[in-house]
Amino acid sequence: MGIPLLDLKAQYLTIKDEIDRAVLGVLDSGKYILGPEMKALEEEIAAYCGVKHAVAVGNGTDALVLVLKAFGIGPGDEVITTPFTFFASAETVAQVGAKPVFADIDPVTLNLDLNRLEEKISSKTKAIIPVHIFGQMLDVERVMEIAARHDLKVIEDAAQGIGAEYRGRRAGSIGHAGTFSFFPTKNLGAYGDAGMIVTEDEHLASKLRMLRFHGCRAKYYHEEIGYNSRLDEIQAGILRVKLGHLDSWNEARRVKAAVYDELLAGSGIVVPGLDPAAKPIYHLYVLRSEKRDSLLERLGSAGIASAVYYPVPLHLQHAFKYLGYREGDFPVAETACKQALAIPCYPELTLEQQKQIAQIIRQ
Repeated sequence: MGIPLLDLKAQYLTIKDEIDRAVLGVLDSGKYILGPEMKALEEEIAAYCGVKHAVAVGNGTDALVLVLKAFGIGPGDEVITTPFTFFASAETVAQVGAKPVFADIDPVTLNLDLNRLEEKISSKTKAIIPVHIFGQMLDVERVMEIAARHDLKVIEDAAQGIGAEYRGRRAGSIGHAGTFSFFPTKNLGAYGDAGMIVTEDEHLASKLRMLRFHGCRAKYYHEEIGYNSRLDEIQAGILRVKLGHLDSWNEARRVKAAVYDELLAGSGIVVPGLDPAAKPIYHLYVLRSEKRDSLLERLGSAGIASAVYYPVPLHLQHAFKYLGYREGDFPVAETACKQALAIPCYPELTLEQQKQIAQIIRQ
């Protein structure tokens, strides 16, 4: 039997009774949209992240769009982010009519290189979107210091980072707003699409709640053009159950990552680089090798799933051709895209499976 990159069925079986009760409870209630489960989840996520407000939305992409919209960012504005991330981090900037501007990444952590960030700021820059790639936070406090000098907003893209910490502060809690994706494969995953925005700003939270519901605070009275982006009650109930297990699951991932680090030591493989001030959650365990494609093929032939994150940096995506970037503009990100490979790393993975995976990689 093969080894999947992530085994969601195995996870479900460990909490089946809790999940089933939560889903049936929602069905029995007859309340499916903007109900008590969603409101309770918002309160629990806010408390978990250490912020005052959480606003549940349809998915992580909507979360970014809504925050950008709430900050009034649009045509003529620029937003700086990383070229080494999922497409949505920059796609959402373009969706509101603004221009994505990229800065290269750190060769160790693969997060934004904060030494290259300030040089990308122009008179048109309105915000920075740092991404906590693969579940390792970057130094958002430093980003906030840079932003304060230029009167910019900071939106933490913590889609892969719920529960990650930097100097004891959790992802999403430091910027002006933080956004989460609860896509099923995330460390805290729904059984469908779901997302969340967190913030300390009461005015921002109120505006986001208005925007997510067609631009109205009172039904049928629309203050502005909004969206339909509401987290349904079934997903909220599922996420409330899973939130109670999140810290133990994240700790299990850290244990698995440490095992890989030891098993692959001296192999010539580059294991995930760490910032000593960060406490990662290993949404993905991403190794790097010049023989990446051969590794991918060899693991696959042995029935072991692996995946490339990401094959093409954002500045070289066809959809962003109009921005005028060329190959060589961000060499660290481009090299990472040629070398990065995610291998299985999740709580249900056994030590014997890890040894099997590591042996093939070393060979």
